[in-house]
Amino acid sequence: MSLEKIVLCVSSAYDRKFYISEKFTGLPQAIKDELQIMCVMYTEEVGGELTLAFDEEGELLFHVSCDEEDLLFDEIGSVLKIKDMQNKKKELLESLEMYYKVFYLKQDASAFLDEE
Repeated sequence: MSLEKIVLCVSSAYDRKFYISEKFTGLPQAIKDELQIMCVMYTEEVGGELTLAFDEEGELLFHVSCDEEDLLFDEIGSVLKIKDMQNKKKELLESLEMYYKVFYLKQDASAFLDEE
């Protein structure tokens, strides 16, 4: 089984930077802006680094990491913040998954329309 993931974006509290993969330059600017706000707010509040990546099935995964010496990283706050983002940004996250499945995995878009 392949564990390859395609990174959508990364935000780092350490570098105070946000990166969106060049593979996703076709996303509308409003979506890229919303991702940046969401991810930067996470790293400002919790610390560490947040990576959003797609797995081989097209599911959008949240991966969190922090430096071992980072005593200010809030592990419990991290879990709570991610759950909150997944609830509040559910429509955005589902749309990104659909986008990835249609444009990168070449799945039939009509299958997603039938689900709604």
